[in-house]
Amino acid sequence: MPAHLLQEEEFSSGSSTTTVGTVTSRVTKNGDAIMEKNVLNHEDLAGDRGMVDDIFDETYREKEGPKPPMRYVWRNIILMSLLHLGALFALTLIPSAKIQTLAWALLCFLLSALGITAGSHRLWSHRSYKATLPLRIFLTIANSMAFQNDIYEWVRDHRVHHKFSETDADPHNAMRGFFFSHIGWLLVRKHPDVIEKGQKLDLSDIKADKVVMFQRRYYKPSVVLLCFMLPTLVPWYFWDESIIISFFIPAILRYAIGLNATWLVNSAAHMFGNRPYDQYINPRENPLVSLGALGEGFHNYHHTFPYDYSTSEFGWRLNLTTAFIDLMCLLGLASDRKKVSKEVILARKTRTGDGSHKSG
Repeated sequence: MPAHLLQEEEFSSGSSTTTVGTVTSRVTKNGDAIMEKNVLNHEDLAGDRGMVDDIFDETYREKEGPKPPMRYVWRNIILMSLLHLGALFALTLIPSAKIQTLAWALLCFLLSALGITAGSHRLWSHRSYKATLPLRIFLTIANSMAFQNDIYEWVRDHRVHHKFSETDADPHNAMRGFFFSHIGWLLVRKHPDVIEKGQKLDLSDIKADKVVMFQRRYYKPSVVLLCFMLPTLVPWYFWDESIIISFFIPAILRYAIGLNATWLVNSAAHMFGNRPYDQYINPRENPLVSLGALGEGFHNYHHTFPYDYSTSEFGWRLNLTTAFIDLMCLLGLASDRKKVSKEVILARKTRTGDGSHKSG
């Protein structure tokens, strides 16, 4: 059946926000036609954002035959085990910590989280808004504090995740279970399809960003300094906190919580929740994940409209990252936020949603 092309685009009168419509096209997954759904016109999207590799590839087919054997990465298994043991020990130190130390740990968590959510995710992976050089530098520093791979590698894996979601080419394919999509994907070698498809992505926009490539060149020392040394030294030096507490709470515990908050987007938000925008894809709306991941848990919306800077239709509700980006626009440090029109959202809910939007 040929695809139906019914294009509608809307642009707001202001220069800061662009509202986009959609094009209807037949979509398949692993060769099985599942329904007709809306996707943005790829040529328009490419011209606007400079990339289209976060749009699901309906032509991908998983290879037939047995799956490749699972190969464990023992270094990661040992390091992740030690990290989480250290985080558990840090919990016992909380009653002994000074209130300033706990506040500093929270601040470090928020800063590092924004380095992922506003930085490597919404800015660099999806090009959903534009940032000035000072903001890109700030987000890069925050990203190194988060220590979740450098921006270049994070973007590559995330675009592959969107383009081949829930297939063998998805780095954290949720069809392989909660543990795999949460942390297990980091403890084993990548599926060959993940590597193959990642190498074929167009990452020229990321390579052209000198801030990103500078971080990639000096990523290891930046992580040592920003993820571990800075969070530890500030409370120890400025308010005479114990060095043990300074290390285990603002550095180790904060880092472990930040990792798990991000991982829950890959696991829980792909398994638990409703699907008001598209019931034919796996990602769900999960408010608890949104609360912990600064707005990244509105995942059914995000996979339906990956180019929306807010990853949600609800603005600042459980979405600190959207509030941060809006503040940056107000200060002149960001611009050109991409937003889906209310009419397109409602039409999509009516056509492909699970009906849960009707009950609020």
